Amino acid sequence: MAQGIPDEVIMNTSLMKELADVAKDVALQQGILMRIQETPNSSELVTYAPFTLFPTPVPKAVFLQALAVQTHYNTLVDKISQDPDFLEEALASTIAVDDFTGRLFRIHQQILKEGRSQSIVLGLNRSDYMLDQRNNGLSSLKQIEINTFAASFGGLSSRTPDVHRQILKMAGRLEESQRILDNDPAAGLARAVAKAWELYGSERAVVMFLVEESQRNIFDQRYIEYELWKRNIPTKRKRFDDVCEKGSLDQDKRLFVDGQEVAVVYFRNGYMPQNYPSEKTWEARLMMERSLAVKCPDISTHLAGTKKVQQVLAKPGVLEKFFPDKPQVVEQIRATFAGLYTLDIGPEGDKTVAMALAAPDQFVLKPQREGGGNNIYGSEICQVLQGVKESTERTAYILMDKIHPAPVQNCLLRRDAPLQISNCLSELGVFGVYVRQGKDTVMNDCVGHLLRTKSSEHSDGGVAAGVAVLDNPLLV
Repeated sequence: MAQGIPDEVIMNTSLMKELADVAKDVALQQGILMRIQETPNSSELVTYAPFTLFPTPVPKAVFLQALAVQTHYNTLVDKISQDPDFLEEALASTIAVDDFTGRLFRIHQQILKEGRSQSIVLGLNRSDYMLDQRNNGLSSLKQIEINTFAASFGGLSSRTPDVHRQILKMAGRLEESQRILDNDPAAGLARAVAKAWELYGSERAVVMFLVEESQRNIFDQRYIEYELWKRNIPTKRKRFDDVCEKGSLDQDKRLFVDGQEVAVVYFRNGYMPQNYPSEKTWEARLMMERSLAVKCPDISTHLAGTKKVQQVLAKPGVLEKFFPDKPQVVEQIRATFAGLYTLDIGPEGDKTVAMALAAPDQFVLKPQREGGGNNIYGSEICQVLQGVKESTERTAYILMDKIHPAPVQNCLLRRDAPLQISNCLSELGVFGVYVRQGKDTVMNDCVGHLLRTKSSEHSDGGVAAGVAVLDNPLLV
């Protein structure tokens, strides 16, 4: 088994404790912070966001592959969002059984019917991968999902490199410390928001971060806010309730919330059914979508990031539709696809059900949900599919090959958790940004990366869900 943690540290528990204490202090000094679980609304009670004691080895070629394909994924998401016929066909079976996706789709249809008010499109996304370990020992990059909505940890991951550099130096690994890459997604994400704000063309208008009532991960968002303030771009944090109570459109469809014009709505909330507790919340979402404000994401880009769209893209000939003259781009994107299978009613879906029931440990069953902790594994796949296999309800899910990354030994540092070595699995995220005005793409960049690591005993869940921790890749 590979290890992120050096042998000499494994053999010396007092050295491990000393390094862990220093690492926590450096994390606090760097501002790698989260509010405490018990008091998520208190500004005065914070702790370090959980992270690994050592960086995790990642093959350089695979890492560079993930960065290189990101601008193509940006283009793909943008093209899908502009293709209503494709979205309607791809999501037809899902919206018939999944109420949440259905509600979003109806907003999308209403916007199409009325005509989009704003020609500026802003995308901040993150494509997530795991490294599938082959029998020959080589790793291949396989996409888990693309997040087009509230892709998080661009802020905190901008601060983590210095922690691992310091720990590697203290562990006598100077050469390795110099291989920890600089990484600043917060600046790149803010640069794209700033471009959209600038194109909107009103210095008085604000960038509105639409946020949850209670936000432990507020510092991750603050770093992007601070980058905007450095450019003298005003930001405001508002909740759905604020938009419900104090939001309005003027005759030009400009959005005002609490008397202030909004140039950009940056959704950090609104991707789960529980984010819409009342009809008023849905009305607020529709009002924002109808407005002149630039939406990140707009409703069609939100739908482009669904699991069902991901599965449809893996079908033969579909990528070629979006890149008809670019076979190399198609090849680059397709190389990152894991096996994805439909559960639609019909022979193909029946075949998928039979395949999953015969070997459930080889697959992951995915509902149309974001936020981590929603996927279904192992014997639970059989329980779920046995219940819905003869019903259209099965079309609310997709099936995906389970990826088998090589475990790595590391130490996960969490508040109040014992210091111990764990077998860990990692997930690599790559941040992409794009801005389009009408038909002109004015920005399309890869702006950084995120490595998250969790104990191999956990199948699913991210940092905010309390399962994964922040990490850095050590390129090998």
